[in-house]
Amino acid sequence: MTNYTLQASREWWSQRWLDLLDSYRFKKRLERARNYSRQGNVLSIEFKGAKVLARVQGSEVEPYKVSLSLEPFSDEEWGYVIETMSKKAIFAAKLLAGEMPQNIEEVFTANGLSLFPFTLSDVRSKCSCPDKANPCKHVGAVYYQLGDRFSEDPFVLFKLRGRSKEQIINDLRLLRSAKIEVSPTETSADIQQPITNNQSTIKLDSFWQYNQPLDSSLVVIAPSASETVLDVLGAIPLAKDEENVLNITSADVVMKYLETVYQDVRQKAVLAAMNVGEG
Repeated sequence: MTNYTLQASREWWSQRWLDLLDSYRFKKRLERARNYSRQGNVLSIEFKGAKVLARVQGSEVEPYKVSLSLEPFSDEEWGYVIETMSKKAIFAAKLLAGEMPQNIEEVFTANGLSLFPFTLSDVRSKCSCPDKANPCKHVGAVYYQLGDRFSEDPFVLFKLRGRSKEQIINDLRLLRSAKIEVSPTETSADIQQPITNNQSTIKLDSFWQYNQPLDSSLVVIAPSASETVLDVLGAIPLAKDEENVLNITSADVVMKYLETVYQDVRQKAVLAAMNVGEG
């Protein structure tokens, strides 16, 4: 299989781990480490807490001892992470299904943490071989093997940060079940309390009465709709147009026009009054 095919078949979190190793500038050493991993030179890998212990067969008869670890998160930090996870059901559902949520890193960054190491220097590694370079090809072989382990079990990455699969799942279940139990009680209390207070304070006989002066900005004096200034002044004394076949006087035409203008002005005046005091 080509490197491209291998990358396409890996889970994104596994490839993210291997990309960190591939950024190492000593490419020949990485090639030897990759060959060690493929040829079965990594004899065993086991976890001791958050530390990885491995045995890698080198050129000597006795296998070399390799240790590898990340900075584990404290109990308090994991508490914040689990609390954030519990707020989104998708995280719990995917992790229970053995999948790593695509945006899982957001949970950690929201709490000032990083699930993945930023550089190789963030990974603590040690090998019993005489090679002073770090990572040596034996440590590199273990790196590659862990990438395969991540594809099989994403919780291996969490284990390097100090939490096992069982601990994470149990904590998630406890938090989610606690929220389900507390929620109905709080909702019931919130609904009942206002009803009790309203029953003791509302007085039906004076409910519609208000004896305080109104805010002047809320008072709008609208002109009468039944009588206008045009009604008071009466018809305009204009001469009758004899040629008008409908027998409508010029005064009637002008009055009709003025009434239309007046109605429009009155409406705008009311709207302007109602907007008094607004920014």
